[in-house]
Parts: sequence; structure tokens; C-alpha cells
Amino acid sequence: MSTDTSAGPQVLWRPTPESIRATHLARFADRVARRRGLDLGDPADYDAIWRWSVEHLDQFWAEVADWSGVLPGVPDDRVLTRRRMPGAEWFPGTTVNYAEQALRPLRDGTVDPGSPALVAVAEDAEPVEITWAQLRDQVGAFAATLRRLGVRRGDRVAGYLPNVPEAVVAFLGAAAVGAVWSSCAPDFGTRSVLDRFAQIEPTVLVAVDGYRWGGREYDRRDVVAELRAALPGVRTTIAVPRLFPDEVPDGALSWAEAVADEQPPVVEPLPFDAPLWIVYSSGTTGLPKGIVHGHGSTAVEMHKQLGLHGDVGPGDRYYWYASTAWIMWNIATSALLRGATVVVHDGAPAYPSVDAQFALAARTGITHLGTSAGYLTACEKAGIRPGETHDLSALLSIGSTGSPLPASAFCWVYDAVGSDVFLGSVSGGTDVATGFIGSTLLLPVVAGELQRPMLAVAAAAWDEEGRPVVGELGELVVTEPMPTMPLYFWNDPDGSRYREAYFEPWPGVWRHGDWMEVTERGTCVITGRSDSTLNRGGVRMGTADIYAAVESVPEVRDCVVLGVEQRDGGYWMPLFVQLAPGEELTDELQARIRDAIRRQASPRHVPDEVLAVPAVPHTRTGKRLEVPLKRLFQGADPARALNLGAVDDPTAVEHYVRLAAERGAH
Repeated sequence: MSTDTSAGPQVLWRPTPESIRATHLARFADRVARRRGLDLGDPADYDAIWRWSVEHLDQFWAEVADWSGVLPGVPDDRVLTRRRMPGAEWFPGTTVNYAEQALRPLRDGTVDPGSPALVAVAEDAEPVEITWAQLRDQVGAFAATLRRLGVRRGDRVAGYLPNVPEAVVAFLGAAAVGAVWSSCAPDFGTRSVLDRFAQIEPTVLVAVDGYRWGGREYDRRDVVAELRAALPGVRTTIAVPRLFPDEVPDGALSWAEAVADEQPPVVEPLPFDAPLWIVYSSGTTGLPKGIVHGHGSTAVEMHKQLGLHGDVGPGDRYYWYASTAWIMWNIATSALLRGATVVVHDGAPAYPSVDAQFALAARTGITHLGTSAGYLTACEKAGIRPGETHDLSALLSIGSTGSPLPASAFCWVYDAVGSDVFLGSVSGGTDVATGFIGSTLLLPVVAGELQRPMLAVAAAAWDEEGRPVVGELGELVVTEPMPTMPLYFWNDPDGSRYREAYFEPWPGVWRHGDWMEVTERGTCVITGRSDSTLNRGGVRMGTADIYAAVESVPEVRDCVVLGVEQRDGGYWMPLFVQLAPGEELTDELQARIRDAIRRQASPRHVPDEVLAVPAVPHTRTGKRLEVPLKRLFQGADPARALNLGAVDDPTAVEHYVRLAAERGAH
């Protein structure tokens, strides 16, 4: 299928009036129109609904809270009582508990107690179903264990876990008692985990003994022991068996004991803005920032994102390939709020073959398959045709996020997967636990483009002067508050780090750090990060973790790592190293550099190439020139990408300009 868009936008899928009317969003719009006397189109007009949602935030969120059942009947004037960024105040005086909301479909009779809430898939085992009744009782048992251990509202419970049912149970159990959840994936090394968990001082650590990835086993018992020794606030470790089922570390509580006393959970009523979880920034400029989201804001936002945009509901099987260190794990788990079955996948994304996720969809009857742009691009390049080799008759939609999805990958989906599947590309962030720009079943799918800003997201592209631009690249900004903008950063008492992260250079306006173009047709194109954050396979990572590891190699004097989004949808992550005098970049030295990064950060942090350079350029204040160098390798004119007057050693840049030219960047 051709990907030439020179003649105009390439429409790959169109809704019909009948398909629009069948969506959750159309029914929501009809409900709102009747209640408020509005004209939102018949069939529902997305642009009309979006305009109303951003112009009347109080009305929109009152309607979502009522429609979803999270907070029925809240009057408009008690929804957004302080409309500013940061510091917006949402639904004051109300109480919500996310865990109660996640299990409410069972209480309300929306789902059958014996139907699956979770389907667990692993590389080394057949799929296992956990029913709604089992999930409820395990969450209740875990919550009771936490209370018995003295865990109280506001205490932190940390998980060092892969994407397994135990992670879902522990998270919901912590939420039930009002404890704050935080997790890292077990491929993170000790230092990377401590950079996160040491900040939040957890009282309970839920930790796995190892994991399987790509057919190999990785023993993490030593890392867990190091974490226990380095986290003095941890009173109890709960050991989750994965590789060594008969072993329980000294002084630890076994998972089996923690969930032995199965019972419906006793749930703590919490203020709307009570902290639910702590997730982390990439750590580009120092320690990863602990981003705090709330119970109520997360619950209403997930109903909007998954219900109104994703069209997810009871009877669906929802899957998004993610690790517990990526916000997509939190979002996928939230499909429980919608009464959907969540498919959790513990393993490598393309094991035992590149079509693994499509094989999983066929095997488990997935209706909504979410993945990364990198995975879909890899499938395209491999030339596979999942629609012909797998029974994907249950599959309704495919979601893509993590990085821009190229037009050719859009076309591959409709050619090789199915002409009637809905493909939605979404751009958002850990920062808000949702999307800014996303998809809707009310509009056509166009190759290489995201359909629209999401409901109640006042998103725009701004130039350097703070003016909205159309048809040219600008900074993605949000000009009105969203419920899931962080409550605060952990250990940021005066809010200065929070303001610095998002509200500079425009106070009161969220600047996200993505390049975006809004087309004349209202669609959006995201071209990558405008900052130095690494974004490989959908997982955002900080450069600081890599620098800390490389600095432990004595032969390396300085280094800089880049994450370069490429025109064909690929991602190139080179590490440039300046060696000490007399040293050479031998194969043995390269191997030691890679090993140091793998051990101290994670396998995801290992660069694609290690290249020796004469020098690493910095600003005059000592910061590495990560963003300007990245723009060079994306094809920017050196005169526009670099301000040599701000560089400590302008001659150091010449090597990178030549290298970018040799690689065909411009």
C-alpha cells in the first residue's frame, strides 16, 4: 500500500453514522445534549463536543463524573473551584477510593463474579484467568495484611515487579487502605531503583525474585537484598515467587501468606485529591522526579480516556504491552474501572517471534490491543501479515503510543492486520497519566496523523513567542487545567521543581516538551521530544542514569547520549564517549561500557552504538548540548540547531556536524 501523501491526506478508515451512534462517546454526547439543551450533532460531532468540553470544563467533568458513576450529582460550581495552573482545585469535599471504583463493576452487577478480571500471560506458562471474585478477595486479603503490618493512609508501598497479577493485587490493596503505590520493573538495576524508591521511603516492599525475558531467566535476589539493606524505612518485604518458588528470604513474608485470608476489601474513603500513586520522570536532569496523582482525578480521567475515547466497556479484553515502570501499565490496569478484562503480559514484546503480540491477541481474544510505535514499525519491517496468519476476529482496535507512528506503519496495519480495525495513535505522558492528543471513533484515521486533542484538553502548538501556530512546528502546550496534572512532586515542598518542569517559559501554561504541528484540518503530527528525554520503545528514560554508569568506567573522560527519532519511524540512540588520553575504544572497552550501563541502569538504557569523539561540547554553564546535537542528527541546519556563542568549545561541535552529514541527516 502506498504511503505517498503528496496528493493530500491518506484516509485509511472512516466511521459511518451507524458506527458513530454505537459508541460510548455518542451516547454520552446525546445524554449531555438532552440534560443541558446543547446541539452536539447527530451523529455526534467530535469537534463540537471538544469545543464544549474545553470551554466549559466544569460542565464536562461534572457530566463525566456522573455518567461514570464515580461522583454522581456533583453540581457544576463544585467541580473546578480554583481554575489555575498549577494549583487547580477539583471536586473539593468529595471522597473517592480508586480501588473501590476498580471493583465497582462487580458490586454493581455489571460483570459476573466468575468472569475473568485478569488474564495472565507469561513466556513459560499457559494463560491463567483470575475472576472478578478472586481479584476482589485477594485485594481484600492484601489490604488486611497491610493493615496488620501497620500500614496507614499516606504510607508508601513499593513494588519491584514485572507485569503479573500480583502487581495489580498489591496496587489495589495499597489503594484500598489509602497507602500510596509506586513500582519499578525488575530489569532496573539497584541504583536506578534506589534513585526512585529512596526518595519516597516505602514502608513495605513487594519484590519478585527474578523474571523471564526473551526466553532467558534473570535472578534478582541479590538486587532485592541490596534494596532491603538500602531502604531502612522498609519494615516488611513481601516476596513474590517467580523463579524460585520454594524460597522466601529471611525476615520476609511470602506472597501466599499475604493473600491467604481472602475477603472483600475494607476500603478507606479518601478525599478526591488523596495521593494514589507515585510515578517518575525520566531523570534527565538529576534524580527522577516523583510525580503524584490522585484517587479521584485518575478515576474520572480513565473513564474519559478508556470509555469515551477508547470505547472500552464490559465484555472487552483490554491489553497494552507495558512494564510496571511505564505509565501505560497504570492506564491498562485502569480498564478494570470500565468492567473490562485486563490481559497482563509478563515477557518480551517480540518473543518468541516478532508477531508475538498478535499471536497473544488471537490466543486470548483481545478486543483492544495497545502497543508501541516501535513494535508496529518492527512488524512492518519484518514483512509479517498477522491478519492472514492469526484469527483476529475479536480485535476491534489497535492503540499506539510511546513515539510517533510513521505513515507507512499506519498503512501496514490496514494492509496486513485488517481493513476494518480502528488504529489510534496517542501522545501523552507519565506526567498526566493520560493523553493530550489522541483518537476517537467519530473521525477518520489518516496515515501519519493523530486525530485531535483529547476531550477537555486545551492543547495547541506555540512558537517561541508564545503564539499559536497552524501548519508549522511548535511546542505542545496546554492552556487549561486537567484533573490529572500532578498534585505535586514528591519532596518539592514549595512547588519550585514542579513549576520549573512544566510552566517555564510561560507561567500558567503547561509546556510538555514535544514538537507538534496542527494541520489546517485540525489533525496533529508529533515529531518527537523538544528536550533531551530518551524515549526508546515507548519507555521514557533519563540520560542521568547512563552518565552515572559511564562515569564509573575510568577510561572515559566525558560522554553524551542522544535519542534521535528518525523519519522512517526508527529510533537511534548513540553514546558518544571522549576517552582519556592514550585510550582507544576497543571491543573490550565497548563491552565494559555497555555492561556498566546494563548493570547500573537497565538493559533498555544500553545504547545502539558507542562512538569515540574528540570532545563533548557543553553550554557555558556546563550542560551537555543534548538537544542541539539531537537536532543535528535529525537533519536541522547547523546554523539553526546550534548557537556557537553559547558553547564552551565551539570547535568541539565540528566533529558532530561532519558526522551528521556523513550519516545523511541533512
